[in-house]
Parts: sequence; structure tokens; C-alpha cells
Amino acid sequence: MAITLTNLTDIFALGFDDIIDVRAPAEYADDHIPGAISLPVLDDAERAEVGTIYKQVSPFTARKVGAALVAKNAAVHLQGPLADKSGAWRPLVYCWRGGQRSGSFASILAQIGWRVDTVAGGYKAWRGLVVKALYETPVASPVVVLDGNTGSAKTEVLNMLPALGVQVIDLEGLARHRGSLFGHMPGGQPSQKAFEVALALELARLDPTRPVVVEAESSKVGNCRVPPQLWKAMVAAPRVAIAAPRAARAQYLTRAYADMVADGARLAGVIELLRLAHAHAQVDLWRQMADAGQFAELADSLMEAHYDPRYDKHRERMSVPLVEIAVERLDEGDLAGLALRVAAEVVRLSAPV
Repeated sequence: MAITLTNLTDIFALGFDDIIDVRAPAEYADDHIPGAISLPVLDDAERAEVGTIYKQVSPFTARKVGAALVAKNAAVHLQGPLADKSGAWRPLVYCWRGGQRSGSFASILAQIGWRVDTVAGGYKAWRGLVVKALYETPVASPVVVLDGNTGSAKTEVLNMLPALGVQVIDLEGLARHRGSLFGHMPGGQPSQKAFEVALALELARLDPTRPVVVEAESSKVGNCRVPPQLWKAMVAAPRVAIAAPRAARAQYLTRAYADMVADGARLAGVIELLRLAHAHAQVDLWRQMADAGQFAELADSLMEAHYDPRYDKHRERMSVPLVEIAVERLDEGDLAGLALRVAAEVVRLSAPV
């Protein structure tokens, strides 16, 4: 039977033991339904071969060749990752459009005796729900933006808010990037499509009657673009800004970017990228600070010359309510109290007038 998905969370409430993506590995790597396992019935080369035969020879010949390859690969899966599945196992199978690849594999599984279903419309239908959520549907929850200059502990405070009953979306966590030249994380970023899936699911799980807090970002987090409906809501949203002295922020950055501080070559490489925006003498000075281990001084200088002016220019263009929460320190013991103050302001800003 083909399951028709009407919203993004349907698929996780249906009780399937496994979701199986039978598309080629490259298709799976670009994006897939979260939690799906990859059991391709055609690998990348085989898929290209069948497509070429379809165009240059005939659809009939392509289907015949494809069927043989699907049978061969299905046998490998049955004797490998599916060998220990019991008779009660219940899988959900999908391909690109919910057509021949998923239908063929599902037919084999059904003949064995497993209760198997497919996704009507396949991955394309799933992707359509993601696009609708991010490109066509306004964000249902009132959005509040957590603002503050570089080094003001926004991300750490943001991730303390759920324990205080505040909904959040951590864009940097979803994008696996800290939102600056120095923001790369181990493992790299997801594809744009994978980022959008994760974000769409976060939005789908929100309680629309309560506010959601999003950290202030540009329209891109690393290489991941913030989709238009959320970006539109962020631009118009009231803001709670953490205001901390630059010295306190510099000390915080040396802790928060400990991985960067510990990797001299990586740090030097990122500093070199700043030559596109600053005089060589300034960049040389930053390199000298890094080489000398003067990391707090380096962070302070980078904020003074590079980051703070950019934040100030961005805020000058904003015409939304902004509440500042002033703090003198950003030590680990201070952040819990700061999170409480932020949570209180979020509730106040989003209360009905």
C-alpha cells in the first residue's frame, strides 16, 4: 500500500520499524527522510546506465536491464542487512517518485511475507512538504530574536532556554556552523536540502501559541541559507540583545573557540581570509597575536576592528523593538542567571498587548 503524507511529522507516527531509501547513494547523500537507511536497488553507475539505455535504446530495454539489476541488489540486501529481520518486521520503502524502484523492492519484500508499504510520490512528495513549510507557509509561532555582539554567549544562552520552558530553534546547531569565518565545526555542514529538512521538522514541532527564540544570524549560516519565511519572520521580530563589555566577550570567545585556539595552523588560515577586508598590516598584527598565544587580545582586536562595526551597521537598518540585557561578566557561573533574564524578556515581548 502507498502511504500519502500530509504533513512532515506523519511518517514518524506510523510505527514502521525501518524507513528504507532505495535511491542511489548520491541521491541519499544529498538528502533523505531523517532516520532512513540506504539500501539502493541501483547504485550511481547503474542508475546512469539505465537512464542512458532509456534515452538511447528504448524504455522496454531499460526496464529489463533495470529489473535484473534491482533483483541482483535486492538479493545482496536480503542476505546482508535484512538477513536477521523477523516475520513481524514492518518496513516503509521510498524512491524518487514512489515508482518502479520502490515498487519493485517492496514487491520482493511483500512476497517474503513482510508487511511493507511505500511512500506515495516518494522523496519528491516529502520534499514538497519541506518546500511548502519553508517557502510558502508563514512561521506559526511568534518569533523573538536573541541578539548581541560577537562573543556575548548567545548560542550557549539559547540552548539553556528550553529547560526554562522557552521554545528555541538553534540555526547554528542545525547548520553545524557557528556563523562566522571562525565558525567551521568538525564534520562540515549538511547540504542545503538536509538543513532545510531539519529546520522544517523543528518548525513543525513548535507550539504555535508560544514564542520561539532564534539567534540573530545573517541570511546564511556558513553555506546554509535561511529559508525565506523564517528569514522574513526574523527580520520583523522583536529582539533581546545581550550587552557585555568587549573584554568579557573576548574572554568568553577563548573558551567557546577552544578548538580553534588549540589548532594554530587552522587559526592562521582563517585569519588570512581577512586580508580581503582589512589592511595587510592589521592582518599581520592578528597573526602575531595568534602566534604569541595572545588569544584574548586577538579576540578583542577582531571584535573592535571587524565584528562589532558590522553588527552596529546591521542594527542601524533595523526598526524593531530591541531590549538590552546588560551584563558585566560571561563566566560559566553567570550564564544561568542571564538565561533567566532572557526568558523573562521573551515572555514579556511576546505577551498580547
